[in-house]
Amino acid sequence: MSTDLEALEAAMLSLTAARGPGKTICPSEAARAVGGDHPDGWGPLMQPARKIAVRLMKEGRIVITRKGRPVDPDDFRGVYRLRLPE
Repeated sequence: MSTDLEALEAAMLSLTAARGPGKTICPSEAARAVGGDHPDGWGPLMQPARKIAVRLMKEGRIVITRKGRPVDPDDFRGVYRLRLPE
C-alpha cells in the first residue's frame, strides 16, 4: 500500500504543477491517476488522499481550498480542492 501512497502524493504534486498557479485539482483526479477510473480502484484512495493533502499543506507544498479559500488543514469538512501555494 505504501507504493500507492507514494504514487498518490506524486500524482497530487504533478497534477497541481501541471494545472499551474491559481488553478485547482480535485483530489479524486490524483486518486484516479493511481487507482484507475473504476470507483473500486480510486474510491478507497480518497481517505489516504486527504491525509496526504493535509501533510503536504503543513509542509507548504500545496494549499487545500474550500469554496475558493484556503482551509485550516486540521479542521475542514466537505468538498475540497488542491492548488499550488502562491
